[in-house]
Amino acid sequence: MAAATSVWIVVVTVVAAGIGGIGFFAGYEYRGSPAASATTAENSTLSLEAAGTLSIAFPQLASALANETSGISAPSAAQKYTGSLGVAASITSLGARIDVAAFADFRTAPTLLEPTFASYEVVFAGTSEALVYNASLPAFHGINSSNWGTTLINAVAAPGVPKFGVWNASTDPNGYNEIFSMMLQGLLYDGGNASAVYAHFYLGAPGQYATPDPATTVIELEAQAAALVRSGVVSAVITYQSYAIANHLTYVPLDPIVGLSANSSAALHDYAALSTKILSSTGALTTVVPAPILFAATVPLNAPNPALGAAFLELLVSYQGERILTQDGWVPIAPAWTDHPGAVPPVLAPEVTGLPSWAGGFLP
Repeated sequence: MAAATSVWIVVVTVVAAGIGGIGFFAGYEYRGSPAASATTAENSTLSLEAAGTLSIAFPQLASALANETSGISAPSAAQKYTGSLGVAASITSLGARIDVAAFADFRTAPTLLEPTFASYEVVFAGTSEALVYNASLPAFHGINSSNWGTTLINAVAAPGVPKFGVWNASTDPNGYNEIFSMMLQGLLYDGGNASAVYAHFYLGAPGQYATPDPATTVIELEAQAAALVRSGVVSAVITYQSYAIANHLTYVPLDPIVGLSANSSAALHDYAALSTKILSSTGALTTVVPAPILFAATVPLNAPNPALGAAFLELLVSYQGERILTQDGWVPIAPAWTDHPGAVPPVLAPEVTGLPSWAGGFLP
């Protein structure tokens, strides 16, 4: 996977900055730099920006931290859920100062934030892509993990069936992940042809800039996926299985390789054969390759309350955090992974370990 080191991609990441003194958040001891004292943190408002698909799990975690820690507040007004690339850009280009940043692609923080804006990431959970669809439409009857590609093509072509909803791949990792799932479905189930499903919904050859076909698709905001399908604005979407579970949506689970949840040698081989292009923050075309879907988080180096950000991060990877993630359809990683074990604060050291070699191959 050496080729992946030249690829730019986004990730959900919450990294903890150093914190000092000794104190307790939500029952967990923390230690860190003298600049972030317990007094400062315990009279603070948690601020965070995260991937849109974390908009159910993260508010639960933020509320738990606030409820269990005197002097801490976590109002919804201080939480923003949007595309992961937008989260990174708000820190690097707009000067946003937040306690926690989280991304839907574990490559985002190492590629876009480190070392200037963050010192490490914590990879805390994985999920798979899934096809969410409107079960009231007869065109989807009989759909399953093997035939969803051809079924989706035929359904969208049927009279009266709404278009397929897609996401902006240049601002949201799910936008390029859905492209890869279509390509992989063609490779594994539709004649070994990466264009078999993809070409019905995107203009541009595989490996090039993918433009959604206006005849079959409509570009929407991923965070609104549940409302879009339920209201009939779109007939179906590809989104994270965890999002489908948390929102009680009807979905088809995808083959682990197609759904980008596998990390076997066969999966990594298939991923290495594919790519697409997105627009970077500078407007230049940038190549993206498939990788297993892993969410990560970081405490930015300019966080106003790094101790509070680290407390949230510790809660995220604790048993309590794992329980919340699991009930919302995530697959927690325990112990969590980090790209820089030596930079992790002592409070997190027992809860994290280094990245497995296959994952490290995707990072710069």
